[in-house]
This record gives sequence, C-alpha cells and structure tokens, in this order.
Amino acid sequence: MVDMPPTPLLDTVRTPHDLRRLKPAQLRQLADELRAETISAVGTTGGHLGSGLGVVELTTAIHYVFDTPADRLVWDVGHQCYPHKILTGRRDRIRTLRMGGGLSGFTKRTESEYDPFGAAHSSTSISAALGFAVANKLADTPGKAIAVIGDGAMSAGMAYEAMNNAEQAGNRLIVILNDNDMSIAPPVGGLSAYLSRIVSSREFLGLRETLRKVARRLPRPIHTAARKTDEFARGMTMGGTLFEELGFYYVGPIDGHNLDHLIPVLENVRDAEEGPILVHVVTKKGKGYAPAEESADKYHGVQKFDVITGAQAKAPPGPPSYQNVFGETLAKLAETDSRICAITAAMPSGTGVDKFAKAHPTRAFDVGIAEQHAVTFAAGLAAQGMRPFCAIYSTFLQRAYDQVVHDVAIQNLPVRFAIDRAGLVGADGCTHAGSFDVTYLATLPNFVVMAPADEAELVHMTYTAAEHDTGPIAVRYPRGNGTGVALPAIPERLEIGKGRVVREGKTVAILSLGTRLGEALKAAETLEAKGLSTTVADLRFAKPLDEALIRRLLATHEVAVTIEENAVGGLGAHVLTLASDQGLIDGGLTLRTMRLPDTFQDHDKPEVQYDEARLNAPHIVETVLTALRHNERGIEEARA
Repeated sequence: MVDMPPTPLLDTVRTPHDLRRLKPAQLRQLADELRAETISAVGTTGGHLGSGLGVVELTTAIHYVFDTPADRLVWDVGHQCYPHKILTGRRDRIRTLRMGGGLSGFTKRTESEYDPFGAAHSSTSISAALGFAVANKLADTPGKAIAVIGDGAMSAGMAYEAMNNAEQAGNRLIVILNDNDMSIAPPVGGLSAYLSRIVSSREFLGLRETLRKVARRLPRPIHTAARKTDEFARGMTMGGTLFEELGFYYVGPIDGHNLDHLIPVLENVRDAEEGPILVHVVTKKGKGYAPAEESADKYHGVQKFDVITGAQAKAPPGPPSYQNVFGETLAKLAETDSRICAITAAMPSGTGVDKFAKAHPTRAFDVGIAEQHAVTFAAGLAAQGMRPFCAIYSTFLQRAYDQVVHDVAIQNLPVRFAIDRAGLVGADGCTHAGSFDVTYLATLPNFVVMAPADEAELVHMTYTAAEHDTGPIAVRYPRGNGTGVALPAIPERLEIGKGRVVREGKTVAILSLGTRLGEALKAAETLEAKGLSTTVADLRFAKPLDEALIRRLLATHEVAVTIEENAVGGLGAHVLTLASDQGLIDGGLTLRTMRLPDTFQDHDKPEVQYDEARLNAPHIVETVLTALRHNERGIEEARA
C-alpha cells in the first residue's frame, strides 16, 4: 500500500469552484500537493505518469482561470488527464484508475461533466474544441473551448486540418500547445514571459485592432504590408510564424511550470477579443519526480511502483511478449534480406520496432502520430521493390483505413501489416481494443489476413509475410505475453490459406482463429469428458479461408463453432457465408459463431473481459451443448 501524502490544501478542493476561491499565492502549494497525489495514485494503480506530471501547473492554472465546465476543456491525448481528474470531483476514486468499475485512464464523457470529449487517441482536440466553440457562437451563448494538445499530437495532419478551419470560431477557441519535447521556439525565460503578457494584454490587442481598422482604410498594398510587418515583428521576437499563417494569434513560449507566468497570460487570453489564440507552453515530462524526469520513456506508462525509489513492480518471469517476438524475428530476417524495413507511428517500443531499429537503424522509420502517412509511405516503398512492415496497433490502423483500401489494396501492393494489440487489451479499455481489424481487412479483395495461435506461430507468420510479394498481407496478434511454447530456430513459410487440425474428433468441431486456441482445447477436454468427440482446428487464416478443411469439418460433424477475438463480420461471418454459398448447412449441421459482443467493453482485467465476452472455455462448452440440444429438438420436430 502506497502511503498517502499530506495534502492539507488539496483536501479543501473538490471541484474547480473550490480552486477558484484560493488566493494566487496558494496555487504553488496546491500544485505541489496535486503532483504528490498524482504520484501516489499512479504508484498504487499503474498507468500513465510522466505526461500527467508535466501538466500539473498547467491543469491548475486552466481550472483557476477558466470557468470549467461551462468553458469546455479538451485534452489531447487523454493520458495527461490524471491531475485534471483529481481536481474535478474524482479524487476519491483516483486509486481505481484502469481497474474494473473504476475510473478510465482517459477522459470519458460518461464519467464527468468536466470531460466534454473523450480523447484516448491523438490529435482530435482542436477539431472537437472548434465544434464546441462554433456551437456556442451560433447559439450566442457564453463559453470558451480550450484544447490542450501535446506536441506529439501535432505530428498528425488532423491537427493542422482543424487549425486551418479554426478562424470561424473567433475568440471562442483557445489552443494550448503543451511542448514537452519539440523545442520549436526560442528559449523560455523572463523576457519571453514578459513579451507574452504584453502581446496578450487587452491594451496591446485593443491598440492592434485599432491600427488594423486604420490599415484597412489604406490602399491594399499598404494594408497588406502592415499586416505582414506585425506578423514578422512578433515572429522574430516570439516565434510561432507557422501558427500565425494558419490564422491563430500566437502567444508564447511560456514556462509551463511557472504559475506566476501562466496565470496572467491565460487571464489575458480568456478576456481577449482577438482570436483564435494559440498559447505555446513549454513543460517537462515527469516534472517534480526525479525517476520520471530522468527516464521519460520508461515512466510514460508504468506498472505499480515504489514512490520512494521509483522501482516499478516487475512481472514474474514468463514467456516473451508478442511484440518482442515480432520485433526480434523481423530484425533477424532483415540480416539476410536488405529489402525488409519497418515503419511505426510513434509506437516503436509498443510494436517491437525498437528492436528492429537497434539492429537496422537506416531501415526503421518512426513517422510520428501519422498513421495515414505511414500506410501510404509503406505503399510507396513496396511499389519500389522494398518489403515494408507497417507495425501499427489495430485500433490506430483504423485511422488509416482509406489509405489501406486505396493506396494498398486496390493497387495490390505487398505491404506487410503487423497489427499489434489485436483483441481485448485489459486496463486500456475499449478505446485501445483491437476489435474490428479482421472485419475491416478481410472484406478487402487481394488481402491475406493471418492470426497466430501462439508466439511460435507468430514467427512463422512474420516470415511468411516477408516472403509474400503478390499483395498485401496482415498478421494480427494480441497484447501481452505468449503461451510459453518454444520458438522455432528456423521459421517455416506457411501455405497461404491453409489451416491445421490440432485435435481430431467426430461430433463437435471448434474452428479457432488466433490465441483463443488454448481455450478451445480446454473446452474440447471438457466435452470429451462428457462423451462428445471433439475436433479443434487452428484456421490460421481469416482470408483466404481454408475452404477444403472447413467443408470437411462441416460435413462430418454435428455441431461446428467458430471462435475469434474480433467483432461481428470477421471469421464467423466468412465461414457462414461459405457454408451458405456452398449449401453446407442444409443437412442438419448446427453452426454457431463466437465473437466479441456488440458493445464497447470497459477496462478490466483480461480474464474478466474474456468472461464478459463469453470467449473462454466454459462458454465454448455451453455454446456447444446448447447447439446440440437445439439440433436434437430440430431432428425430433422433423421426424414428428
């Protein structure tokens, strides 16, 4: 149990309304206590740490200056929001973060009125805040919209698409760029803070508007020159020319940990008639906690840890993770194949591409949070004869679906997709669950879609993908560790569209795709004990299907069940279509599909999620027995 830090001032603050009763001189103490509470809470639960610590002062200042929740605050991405949750009525539940029935690790509309927009993916805040701002403007109702966007999220094109459109919001929209790594502007210091206060002040903005009105009466060349001179002068002293060109009034950079600098600037921005405005705030990930400051990558997302030492709880020794098996296999294959390269979208360690990059740095590409670009970049590489592996989480690949269809599938380019986090993901919940990739990929002509039952199969499938040059191919695999099987010394090239029977029976056939195979085998043992001879097949491929194997199993068994960790429209739907097209269910066979439920499952322990989804061995057994009873009733009714 992590000791609770003393927080006498924070104890008096339940909501931002309480915060706004404090004197400015008290805010430093409040921020220090908020930081201590955040460290203590995440030490208990695990979760995202460094990014939240970096915005403690910024969070305090925003809620102090703006009238939240009437002023709409949108975080991008939501893993910065733990201090925000503590200040907005959820402190009593903060030690339930990412646990079943507890707080989400991201902002969530159904959780609090202070979370106006869910943000578990990236680069959406400016678009959403623009929507809030314009809605208020159209309805002639008060209220600002504040988007806090991390610098990493600015690598995605969607942020710039929104900024290009933001002028319509006027002074209702405020974008705060949380710059904790980019260093895109002059150094932060007293002069910068002074200039920021000056150029955001009512007096300066009023004078500037008066001069602009005068300039508009002048001949157009003089008017244009005056405007450019104003932008150039402020760009030279403060930076931000890019944002000015996109229609924003730029203020900054400001030290994001200095409340004496933040508060007056935010107050000026709040009261400004100029807009939209971008405030450039420079922060440090992990601020105030030495282990996180010294190793921002390791403390971005953490397990439970000792607050005193910073030592994170270590999982017991076990099988390697799927992501590491993929990364190490690909790196080894690239030793003898110079055409292999790897692309990731800001998730090198999460996908195993970091392992490839260490061995082959010139052939590894982290394109930032830019999945659309990653896919089309891979398509270009493939068109020029390279063998690109595009390694992206299943839930993030959804953002690039148009590119998958048009730039890869239609052109039949041999891009290899390594789809991590396929299926349920435990504490990260529905926003990060890879529930739909089989559905959205297996419907596309030219695609091959594979799913390994264990880490050894992933080695074979990675090699198979590397050698597949006739079109796009994808391998989907889950979060977490493998099953503990021995890894092959020499990978095998699998025959495309061919599954395998791992257990032969006569009455029941279980057709599995992916890592539910272990549960299928457990279910088979139980069914055998009940006198039901059971076949278990690992189909390996969702597309193309092993039609010969499926036809044989459906023709020779009384009940067949498909099981997959994917939503409706995946393997089960394709098997049903095949059975219907070829008349395989006309002769008394009962066919059932088991898949993820038609709902977004909340975060919880993986075993709880699988039980809720009815994708474990007991539910397979129940599905089979129910199907058999239904089959028997049908036969009896037919005889009658």
